[in-house]
Amino acid sequence: MKISCNEKELEVECPIKGSDLLQKLNLNEPQQGCALFINELAKDFSETLDSGDRIEILSFDDKRGREVFWHSSAHIMAQAILRLFPGAKPTIGPAIESGFYYDFANLSLSEDDFPKIEEEIQKIVKENYKPEKYTFKNKEEALLRFKDNPYKLELIKDLPEDAPITGYAQGEFFDLCRGPHLPNLGKVKAFKITKTSSAYWRGDQTKDSLTRVYGISFPDRKLLKDYLTFLEEAKKRDHRVLGTKLELFSFFDVAAGMPLIQPNGMYIWNQLLLFWRELHKKARYKEIKTPAMMDRKLWEISGHWDNYRQNMYVSEIDERTYAVKPMNCPACMLYFGSKSHSYRDLPLRIAEIGHVHRHELSGSLTGLLRVRAFHQDDAHIFMKPSDIKSEILGVLKLVDEVYKIFGLTYKIELSTRPEKNTIGSDEDWLLATNGLKEALDEWGMPYRINEGDGAFYGPKIDLHVEDTLKRTWQCGTIQLDMALPQRFDLTYTDSDGQEKRPVMIHRVIYGSIERFLAICIEHFAGKFPLWLNPRAVRILCVADRHVPYAKNVAEEIESRGLPVEIDESNESVSKKVRLAQMDQVSYMLTIGDQECENKTISLRSRDNIVYGEMQVDEFLGKAEKEFKERSLHSAFKL
Repeated sequence: MKISCNEKELEVECPIKGSDLLQKLNLNEPQQGCALFINELAKDFSETLDSGDRIEILSFDDKRGREVFWHSSAHIMAQAILRLFPGAKPTIGPAIESGFYYDFANLSLSEDDFPKIEEEIQKIVKENYKPEKYTFKNKEEALLRFKDNPYKLELIKDLPEDAPITGYAQGEFFDLCRGPHLPNLGKVKAFKITKTSSAYWRGDQTKDSLTRVYGISFPDRKLLKDYLTFLEEAKKRDHRVLGTKLELFSFFDVAAGMPLIQPNGMYIWNQLLLFWRELHKKARYKEIKTPAMMDRKLWEISGHWDNYRQNMYVSEIDERTYAVKPMNCPACMLYFGSKSHSYRDLPLRIAEIGHVHRHELSGSLTGLLRVRAFHQDDAHIFMKPSDIKSEILGVLKLVDEVYKIFGLTYKIELSTRPEKNTIGSDEDWLLATNGLKEALDEWGMPYRINEGDGAFYGPKIDLHVEDTLKRTWQCGTIQLDMALPQRFDLTYTDSDGQEKRPVMIHRVIYGSIERFLAICIEHFAGKFPLWLNPRAVRILCVADRHVPYAKNVAEEIESRGLPVEIDESNESVSKKVRLAQMDQVSYMLTIGDQECENKTISLRSRDNIVYGEMQVDEFLGKAEKEFKERSLHSAFKL
């Protein structure tokens, strides 16, 4: 029979299983043959193939292949833990972006336990089990099988009555699981338990506290070594550590998840917004500022009250219920609806640096990356359907300008209509999706399509930036919305005199400014380019008699818009240099007797490059150019 495998036509003998096809294609290396997709559905390698099937056999290099690899690894880790701690109760163990975790009840672990668990894992891998799928006849059979595990029982009871219920066995270990899994566990050649933490059952803080064990695995030991090196580098760049060291931001128990941005952090913050506003003014956006709290009625119209209430902060004032805004969109709808609009007004681009508050679980808060109070660089573009393509291209142009200035590359994903619970006609969805596709095709960058992953109100484009360590961060998003204009009954008068409903784009580029600040800190490892550095220049005085001249130089530097400090302490010059380098000062200007006499400075960079004596005007000319051009590179050459 004929099948299509990885887009190649193959003639195979019937019947044939996925595992047999692996052997036939000689995909036996550990990193090969990690996942099997039949007609775009993830399957086990024990599945029998049919004539005409479209087959994908995925390696560890493919994201979907890694997910199967890591999910199987989570089962291996759970099996090892249960061998060593038989009283533990396994709950769930999914693959995540970097590895996997498994949650247990009745388990207490410390890092001292990791080596013996890893040793047991190696034994299981050597036993090289082939995970075997079992399909339960009905819910009753599944409930009986897991009668001693209340967490599994809860999961089973929550399944739809007609849903298939499956489990997987490997040796003595059997787990409730929908799969699929690796063809054999011997593919796992390197394994590391990375950390443990507490977690609530099903993410609900009113439910049991569990022990979460994180791990990572690879089909090659070198990949693990590279990953551990990456972790060490990431640790050095941790924005929480650098944020404290460089005096950028703080957190306090009295405002959990709500950062206090310090003066140095505010300098970077203001530079980010200055750049943002310059670009948006050029692109003909208008900026507004909307109220922080609004009546419950608004949130009922927008749908947030029914669908997002648990994440909103609510207060009673004058016998009315108000909510602190978790999003800026509804207030922008009020702005558009506050006056009549003609087709000549469109497209109308409205931007806002909106301060929003969302109730996040305390255990999920992570520095500036996950907070309860943050600012979004929101914009809403109201337009005619015929404007979709050109406006999307306009946003992509802005995105490109913003990310490139930071040396960030980015990847694009297009998410299309979900199968269920969407609003809008088929024609609306087709028009919106085609508009996004046409814009992306004209933009020319490769993009990935996520079928069915759009919002209920419209398709969207997600923008994932890549930093120096090749980590990706979801920052920007461009969403077409057909819901809010309808909910708020927004209209414009078209050229034919008829009232029409505008199409609307939601978009953010930085996303959360707090989160983007964290990304910048880690991307640059605290070594900010000159235009972002709150400690751009520091003048190091050799002795007190050099301070008056240093102050004159500082005034000239300040007049060019660059931040400057003077170190007139009694420390030695070598110690002043070390302190300045630790503070990530871009340029150090040493002033001694010779510099005072010649009206010069002696220049050194934070990377310990000594440029030597030069005229103040020469330094200012080059530094000012580097600053104004927002350059990532030094303007000075040896």
